[in-house]
Amino acid sequence: MTGIDRSDGFVGLPVTDPSPSERGDAARNRALLLDAARRLITERGTTSVTMDDVATAAGVGKGTLFRRFGSRSGLMIVLLDEDEKEQQHAFMFGPPPLGPGAPPIDRLIAYGHERLSFVWDHRALLSDAGRDPQTRFNAPSTLHRIHVRMLLASAGTTGDLDAQTDALLALLDAEYVTHQVTDLDRSLEQQVRGWEDVVHKLCGV
Repeated sequence: MTGIDRSDGFVGLPVTDPSPSERGDAARNRALLLDAARRLITERGTTSVTMDDVATAAGVGKGTLFRRFGSRSGLMIVLLDEDEKEQQHAFMFGPPPLGPGAPPIDRLIAYGHERLSFVWDHRALLSDAGRDPQTRFNAPSTLHRIHVRMLLASAGTTGDLDAQTDALLALLDAEYVTHQVTDLDRSLEQQVRGWEDVVHKLCGV
């Protein structure tokens, strides 16, 4: 899927990087590796799963695993991919207020609500993948940044939009959200209210 909500200024940026066609054996190996990784993460947690563990559980050579995913962080990103696609589709094409058709401030607030829940549910994978600069600033993260920046612009926000976008997205960083909940006892509801406060101040409301 390559079309973007043009009313928000997006042109031609895909939801995620397209995957090349795979031979039957390559597709089977990919499915085996992803199923094994999901199963191990469910059983042990993300931080306790190594590439050796995944290759062994899938019955596939470690070299095949690295050739297919490049790195441990690359594997984490692929595991996130399907859920990312669903959320990205919702904010680009879904019903308002998350999708097109609502005022930009309402869309920004709805985006913060949805993304905070997503980050919390996927915090271990996002945190792990975010430690590698090559995967931290990948196509999906770029799409999120473009979306927030364009909504700020559509809301008439003035000043340095890049800095303001980065400041907002920092509130959705997996490590930050986890720290807020586990160390500072700030619930997701409190963080959502904080997101709303910052959006309103940036947009002059």
